[in-house]
Amino acid sequence: MAILENAGISIGGSEPWSLHVHNDRLWERILSQQQLGFAEAYIEGWWDCESLDTMLSRLLSSDLTAVLKVGPSLAFHILKSNILNFQTRGKSAKNAKFHYNIGNNLYQKMLDAEMVYSCGYWSKAQTLDQAQLDKFELIARKLHLEPGMRVLDIGCGWGGFLRFASENFGVTGVGISPAENQILIANQRKGNLPLTYLQQDYRDAQGEFDRIVSIGMMEHVGPKNYKTFFEKCESLLHADGMMLHHTIASNLSKKFTDQFFDKYIFPGGVLPSLAQIAGSVEKKFIIEDVHNFGPDYDKTLLQWHSRINGSWQDLPEYDERFKRIWNYYLCSSAAGFRVRKIQLLQVVFRTYTSRGTYITSR
Repeated sequence: MAILENAGISIGGSEPWSLHVHNDRLWERILSQQQLGFAEAYIEGWWDCESLDTMLSRLLSSDLTAVLKVGPSLAFHILKSNILNFQTRGKSAKNAKFHYNIGNNLYQKMLDAEMVYSCGYWSKAQTLDQAQLDKFELIARKLHLEPGMRVLDIGCGWGGFLRFASENFGVTGVGISPAENQILIANQRKGNLPLTYLQQDYRDAQGEFDRIVSIGMMEHVGPKNYKTFFEKCESLLHADGMMLHHTIASNLSKKFTDQFFDKYIFPGGVLPSLAQIAGSVEKKFIIEDVHNFGPDYDKTLLQWHSRINGSWQDLPEYDERFKRIWNYYLCSSAAGFRVRKIQLLQVVFRTYTSRGTYITSR
């Protein structure tokens, strides 16, 4: 109760961020299970809140870790994450399918026309569709794309970036993803563009490319695999090549993720820190540019939240429990970006054999 009071959150109040409790066992559950217990209590209907993102941003602005002690469940989760590799080839494929194979219909209702499942760039955009196209344009210009270049998109999603880059910059390319539902649509939408989409783990990619890009994929690599990931990129990139990785990033270097996200949203996913990224590319790549526009993800997530909540009636295959899981995921993520607990980074790399000053775009 003191935590809520310090965050300015009332119980049963009239403010949109007030907590409305339906089960008095909630407090006992929070003390024993911490953040996971709070999230699961919401999923099970133990409490509600009109403006979930606002309430959670207020909670995150308070120092919860100083109040809630690490319980046995979280301690065991951290221990497992430090010992085991949850992002091996087999586990990575299984993890990806857990999230991305839940139904293309859901993503088509929630996302923009190009089905871009990553942060939009809202510098000038007024709509979600434009924010995603502006993000593609930004990435293409940062990579200095030119006609005839061959581009590898690791974790290509439903194929949007390569379609944009081929249509507007004249490149050819290969997109890979371990999720067959994504590759199915990517291949359906490519038309006659000189693009290939493969259901594949990044460790199995082959060939030589002028540019490499990953957009919202590094979160799935895992701390035990960062060096392997960049070594693979190095082996695929042309001697004077360039790459860009667009990723959600943690402020702290760690080997584990939030229990709610690990259990319900992105199993095995861990947000890299800038320090972990930089340490993993030592003697491999030059970091030319780092661009943080994390607050733009808050706006993107709220757009997704609005769109999916206006579409549940068209998606009868998803029950009330799933809807509550999904809303908690979107709103808690938006809150994290809003209070700057997590960031959105675009990092540009060049090989050591590259010459001349790199000029970026914004």
